[in-house]
Amino acid sequence: MVMTDRFERGLENLRRIDGEAGEKVVESLKDISPDLARYTIEYPFADIYARPGLGLREREIATIAALTAMGTAQPQLKVHIQAGLNVGLTKSEIEEIIIQMSVYAGFPAALNGMQAAKEVYSSSDASEFDQDEPN
Repeated sequence: MVMTDRFERGLENLRRIDGEAGEKVVESLKDISPDLARYTIEYPFADIYARPGLGLREREIATIAALTAMGTAQPQLKVHIQAGLNVGLTKSEIEEIIIQMSVYAGFPAALNGMQAAKEVYSSSDASEFDQDEPN
């Protein structure tokens, strides 16, 4: 994989936002599609997440909402629920985002989203995050 300034900037953001889970996703792609692994770092994390106008909390709120509404991206939703915790969202805020999606995406999507949150919360990484206080 070619290491460019853009790639390095994206990798730094990926680590800060998604932590180990994001790195695992990229690593899993290297043997089958190194280009997709590179694109996954460069476009979202070097280009989009670094844009002005929204902070990382707001970007993760939007991402959790979109992935919940899609209803077909459970692995990615779990990564971004953890990312939301990493950038300062509380469990209560994440649950409210998912509940809000029940209005626009339906109860099945919200139920699946809440199950993803439950799985993330039960992991050792999420146990340190308080229910009501932002990080």
